[in-house]
Amino acid sequence: MVQIYSTPMNPPDTKLFGALSADDPSTRLAAALAVGTQARPGSVEVLVARCATEPDFFVREMLTWALTRYPAEVTVPRLVRELRSEGAQARSQALHTLSKIGDTSAWPAITRSLLHDADDEVARAAWRAAVVLVPTEEKSVLTAELAAQLGRGNRDVWLSLTRALVALGDVILPALTAATASDDSTVVVHARATELMLRDPDAGFDDAVEEAKRCLAPGLERARGQCADR
Repeated sequence: MVQIYSTPMNPPDTKLFGALSADDPSTRLAAALAVGTQARPGSVEVLVARCATEPDFFVREMLTWALTRYPAEVTVPRLVRELRSEGAQARSQALHTLSKIGDTSAWPAITRSLLHDADDEVARAAWRAAVVLVPTEEKSVLTAELAAQLGRGNRDVWLSLTRALVALGDVILPALTAATASDDSTVVVHARATELMLRDPDAGFDDAVEEAKRCLAPGLERARGQCADR
């Protein structure tokens, strides 16, 4: 059961909170906007709980926006607790919200298990949060965790991982070089495409993947030499 805290000056608006679970997504969207605008005590618990179950993407984004309206010292500890939830959406949305808040005190909560979560959406959210929150001295460690997943999943997962790695900067180059020596052609292509994106962030990701595949096409050993010469 969600507990709603209140003060005499700011009683909880139970009608407004109830609208967050209305059948109509437009009603839920308006309610999330109103809760964030009013920023009353007790709303954080309600917003986080709704994030775990809200089916509509745009409403979830509004819920995240509403949470960013509250002090980090209130929201961050609650969101960190949510990272231990058994629900994948609860974990992924909490990670997404932490990335938007950007409070680096949450960095220790971005664990290896979240970075390697079996659910792609949770892992992708963890990658995005990690690159926002990581201290400079931890970038090499984070790079190793991310590079170990090159070749994972579908095109969207590849893109998310590439974006996360590129955001870390040149520190990723040794890991990419090592990955291009893999016997797994999928890993080689993804690593090479990521390197191309690092060199030219404005290049299209799909074009980078196709370029990496062309390097690989004549054979793995030859491809390594071709790509290294460019």
